Amino acid sequence: MTFVRITTSPDQMGGVPSIRGLRIPVATVVGMVADRMREDEILEAFPDLERDDIHEALRYAAEAVRERALPLLTGM
Repeated sequence: MTFVRITTSPDQMGGVPSIRGLRIPVATVVGMVADRMREDEILEAFPDLERDDIHEALRYAAEAVRERALPLLTGM
């Protein structure tokens, strides 16, 4: 899978995956969605973002989780 809107650079934000080099971390955008913010609210908070940036951040996060095992509680 190719991500054209997600960038990383060791010289910017310590290499944290960000949206189009804007210093907006993917984790920030995904966290906002997880906090049930509407897309319009996210775009208002970060005017440089585009709707497709939000969608790609979610796809990137889904792929990141798919690629590694995370510790989970069992039996719940």
